[in-house]
Amino acid sequence: MKRVNIFVFFVVCIALTGLTGGCGKDEGVKVLKLAHGLDQTHPVHKAMVFLSEQVQEESGGSMRVDIYPSEQLGSERECLEQLQFGGLAMTKTSSSPLESFVPEMKVLGLPYIFRDSEHFWKVLNGDVGVELLAAGSGVGLKGLCFYDAGARSFYTVDTPIRKPEDLEGLKVRVQESRIAMDMVETMGASPTPISWGELYTSLQQGVVDGAENNPPSVYTSQHYKICKYYCLDEHARPPDIVLISTVVWESLSPEHQRILQKAADDSVVYERKLWAEKVDESMEEIKKEGVEIIRPAKAPFRKAVEPMLEAFKGTKIGELAERITKVQ
Repeated sequence: MKRVNIFVFFVVCIALTGLTGGCGKDEGVKVLKLAHGLDQTHPVHKAMVFLSEQVQEESGGSMRVDIYPSEQLGSERECLEQLQFGGLAMTKTSSSPLESFVPEMKVLGLPYIFRDSEHFWKVLNGDVGVELLAAGSGVGLKGLCFYDAGARSFYTVDTPIRKPEDLEGLKVRVQESRIAMDMVETMGASPTPISWGELYTSLQQGVVDGAENNPPSVYTSQHYKICKYYCLDEHARPPDIVLISTVVWESLSPEHQRILQKAADDSVVYERKLWAEKVDESMEEIKKEGVEIIRPAKAPFRKAVEPMLEAFKGTKIGELAERITKVQ
């Protein structure tokens, strides 16, 4: 019994410490800590800086968002865990690692679920998007907005990928996502979850043969210096999501909640503009570095993942997927 009491006391202490760490006051200012894994040149980071500036201005300085990039406060998963008890106020994560916390997010990572960028935004700005942002509230994770994270494609060190069969036997880095792992496995490769911060070294040392991501991430991470083949199969479009701890959200006044939500919404418009510009710039720079850009026929890739999609029929994810495909 004594051990149990000590454990409970320890957990309570962590939670209380977390609350002051994630959301505190600095001379009367409400301070929210926002952590993420990207570097400061990334358009998504710049969008969060815009969000922070909007909060500062609209609140008249009574609320502030302090940003900690480049995994300073932990990996995406670690940041999500901190949000759950209020140890961290906010984070930005891809929808993929969020799947283990909010199962409904799996639908956003399904291969070829979105027809194109226009369809993608119609879904996220509609009823499905609203539902998904709210889906994590029961586990302490409130979604504020979606950011464009583009289409993910395979890039490799030595082996050009021109058709799904070319992936067979390769070790491919994926996010901590069951969907991403199943997709890569269905195509014949070995999925290898590795944190973003460790991926450059893993590619360099041959721990993995390649990875999959969008052009700005391939460029800003400098993975193009190691990987000389980029296959634009565009198999998935999992968005980035800005989240706030429900513990912290509920501690905000209604006015601060309004200001923060509006700043998040406004930052989406800014992020989409920056994203489009960065994709063009990144592709040009990657090509200049001698990376071979491969534009394969996508039909064989879609065909290869059909068994995976069939497996979700009759499930909650399958129902969400059906609703998404019906959006025009």
